[in-house]
Amino acid sequence: MERGGYIYILTSNNNTVLYTGVTSNLAQRIWQHRTGQYKNAFTSRYNVTKLVYYEGFLSIEDAIAREKQIKAGSRKKKVDLINSANPEWIDLYESVGHL
Repeated sequence: MERGGYIYILTSNNNTVLYTGVTSNLAQRIWQHRTGQYKNAFTSRYNVTKLVYYEGFLSIEDAIAREKQIKAGSRKKKVDLINSANPEWIDLYESVGHL
């Protein structure tokens, strides 16, 4: 049985650091980033907790492929992607509670 997945992009409060990740449970994973559950992780060290972009997929394999595509792109491509869906760079965390 295939399981769905999500890719997401987080940033710091001043929008200077970007982090792209993949997960099967978006709300739980973002909560882990926000609470610093993994103290030595990149997102904890650089306070990268603001969710500014995400996409959902029917299979985790599709989500992983999309994550690799995004990570291979330039910072400008990531910024353009965020701007296309969230031009104000507002924190989308509250919108993932229903997923």
